[in-house]
Amino acid sequence: MTYIFGLVIVGFLFLVLHYFTEIDKKQKITTSVVVLLIIFSAIAFNSYNDAKTQTMLDAVRKFNQNKTIICNATEVNNENFTLSVGTYTFIGKQNTPYYQQMISASQCK
Repeated sequence: MTYIFGLVIVGFLFLVLHYFTEIDKKQKITTSVVVLLIIFSAIAFNSYNDAKTQTMLDAVRKFNQNKTIICNATEVNNENFTLSVGTYTFIGKQNTPYYQQMISASQCK
């Protein structure tokens, strides 16, 4: 829905540019290209962030299913770590070799 709204705004921008007669054709094309470049960059950034967030949530889901996941060459599981849900960080439990070690879920695969 957001993409449709963005396309409508871009359409209105092109209509406004069409009626500015003081701006020559080259300036209109340059302005249009810059606006489209900004929009496509925002879409690419949004897609990248969505993929990164999904990878992190998959790691958290596997952890909650009592599976072992790899984070920075460290095996993370329920026996040695707890999950801080607010920050999605794995924290080493007491009486384990990982005591007080903190690993972000975004570093896991």
